[in-house]
Amino acid sequence: MRAFFEGLEDLFVNVLFWPYDFFRFMENWWSSNLINWIFVLLGFVAMVYWLMQLKNFNDRGEEDKNITAHSYL
Repeated sequence: MRAFFEGLEDLFVNVLFWPYDFFRFMENWWSSNLINWIFVLLGFVAMVYWLMQLKNFNDRGEEDKNITAHSYL
């Protein structure tokens, strides 16, 4: 059983986290945080898309806004 967990450790530390070690030892702050910036940009794009979809549903009047529309109200 111990060999199984040591294998998992080796997989994560030496294989899957290798790109993070590469970025960690870079000299430039911007390039070392490249993955974080990519995630921030993806989140921003997803938020803008979501807000545009909410506006489209609101403009078309598809949402039932009656008081009895939701059981928790």
